[in-house]
Amino acid sequence: MDLQEARKVIEEIDKNMAALFEKRMNTVTDVAKYKIENGLPVLDAKREERLLEKNEAYIENPEFIPYYKDFLNSLMRVSKNYQNVLMEGLRVAYSGVEGAFANIAAGKIFPNAVLVPYGSFDAAYKAVVNHEAEACVLPIENSYAGEVGQVTDLLFEGDLTVSGIYDLKVNQNLVAIKGSNINNIKKVISHPQALMQCENYIHDHKFVMENEVNTAVAAKKVSELKDLTVAAIASKETADLYDLEVLESNINKSSTNTTKFVVLTNGQGKSGGSDDYSAFILMFTLKNAAGTLSKALNIIGEFGYNIRVIRSRPLRDLNWQYYFYLEVEGKISSKEGRDMLAELNKKCDRLKVLGTYKPDISILN
Repeated sequence: MDLQEARKVIEEIDKNMAALFEKRMNTVTDVAKYKIENGLPVLDAKREERLLEKNEAYIENPEFIPYYKDFLNSLMRVSKNYQNVLMEGLRVAYSGVEGAFANIAAGKIFPNAVLVPYGSFDAAYKAVVNHEAEACVLPIENSYAGEVGQVTDLLFEGDLTVSGIYDLKVNQNLVAIKGSNINNIKKVISHPQALMQCENYIHDHKFVMENEVNTAVAAKKVSELKDLTVAAIASKETADLYDLEVLESNINKSSTNTTKFVVLTNGQGKSGGSDDYSAFILMFTLKNAAGTLSKALNIIGEFGYNIRVIRSRPLRDLNWQYYFYLEVEGKISSKEGRDMLAELNKKCDRLKVLGTYKPDISILN
């Protein structure tokens, strides 16, 4: 084949590739719409890794594989950029003010969304229920201080679907107005969980504690008070936001202090499970009979599912009765999943699959 013939072949291939590229981008539009409806982020790093591994098998000449990977990476980058453009109008609710850890988490999960603050967990949740936002990001558990019961109750009582759980490493810092120092500080204010995470530090320095609705509100209050003796416990991002000085970093007791954040949407697409989602949340109440809890847990195990988390919470309207929250490894969309739910339903007064998600997704950086 001479040069002219080779160029004609390339032009024909490019023509076909252009048509396929347009078809692919039209499909990307559908993907973006789905992600908006279900409150999913643009980036799915694990899927990209699987796609690269799968697609390189289509290449027969091994010399071409690294170049094909570069081609795919470029194509996926273009796809993500286009999704970002399409999703810029996505509204994500969170509880707190700018600089709160929920705000930081929401910004990392949805870097191109419009983040909308609400004054409470309940208000952020209802923003999605009332279609004021497409998703909300709420803390569900801290590795040191434990569960956030108010959020767990919202999950049990409401109808929103979980589409993701993400881990955010939490570094607590002592922050105060500029010109202050640790020797000046008499009182610290913050969210009760933040105070609990730093209880040893607070005790050692004999600080008086004061609760605030969240860490960012505490930092804002310190900024407004302009009192050299009052400090907040908050993130570095919050200190920068309110022009505060970090007097001491990483004062939380646990060096692995991490908070789980849950993404909630009105979308029902994930409640039935997906091949890409290998964990799910179950919530149930049990019939009042001896051994029902152990029998329910045995059913889950008998069908090959591993329970990662189990917690109980009191029912608000019934004294001394409880509901259970479980995070379970496995695909609920399978025949085993359907059979397991059918058997479990026989032991439960109320049973719901709250949603499926990918476990162990970290947004530490």
